[in-house]
Amino acid sequence: MDHWRSQSPHGPIDQWESRATMDRFLKQVAAVGYDAIDTFDFRWYQIMGEYGSVANYQEYVQEHGLDRIVNTFHAADYDPRNYAPHIPATHANILEDFRVTMDRWSGIQLDNIIVMPATLYYDMEPVTEDKLKITADLWNQVGAITKDAGVRLTCHHEFFCGIQSRWELDTFYAHTDPEYVHLFVDTAQHCIASVDPIEFYEAYADRVSGFHFKDTRNHDLIGDYRRRPDSEIMADTTERWFYEMGDEGGLVDFEGFIRAVARRGFDGYLSVEHDKANKLGGDHAESTAIAAWYAKNVLERVAAEEVAK
Repeated sequence: MDHWRSQSPHGPIDQWESRATMDRFLKQVAAVGYDAIDTFDFRWYQIMGEYGSVANYQEYVQEHGLDRIVNTFHAADYDPRNYAPHIPATHANILEDFRVTMDRWSGIQLDNIIVMPATLYYDMEPVTEDKLKITADLWNQVGAITKDAGVRLTCHHEFFCGIQSRWELDTFYAHTDPEYVHLFVDTAQHCIASVDPIEFYEAYADRVSGFHFKDTRNHDLIGDYRRRPDSEIMADTTERWFYEMGDEGGLVDFEGFIRAVARRGFDGYLSVEHDKANKLGGDHAESTAIAAWYAKNVLERVAAEEVAK
């Protein structure tokens, strides 16, 4: 997942700063062994301005030794006034947004469009079964739109999302149609929300269409998920939430997780994500390389052992 920051003479920049910075980013990702990238939906504007079309940008990615763009994350600006899945009056706007979105990305073949399926928790609470049913109905309709475009709709649950506890997750998926609504497991986000990522994956493996592999050192035990306006930035208790796989203080059992994935025979891309990896002196390039080492030297071995049983 293409979270990325690097230093420049005029301060921190991301890889979309110029063709030169994108060139260096893609070369680094390919050099340490990744096969492909995921990106954000809002990058469409920069893609059109710099490359002319999403197909042209994907060709540029492929020229740098990567297979393709696999998934895009639809990072919507949730606002209860006009874009809130639990509020029926906003549904027409959301559905039209996805019709436009699927047309924008029609120049390439995506596997998934990833969504956070609810507003920020503090905008949705109290979270009730009725609100979850309304939310599920919307995503069933959106999933039909994306399926018509040949792309799976898949849900990613941040720890500050309105659907984050195990009861909320189970209730939401009970009311969604497996044909239209899939699950994208983020190992760290679920762990922060005190949802065991292995148990959760095992319960919904048939609906899982992808993963974000990253670690965390903290459970949220005091309600940081309610922090305004951004729980990942504003929490007084935790300056940095996310770390790369293999972190010494990490809480996620990645060996156990990859064994579960191997047992279920998942056949698809596994995405590494390093959100805000540059906090507290961290470095995106370093985290990306360390995670690649861990995937190659630990996870591949463990998965092969599980398959060989």
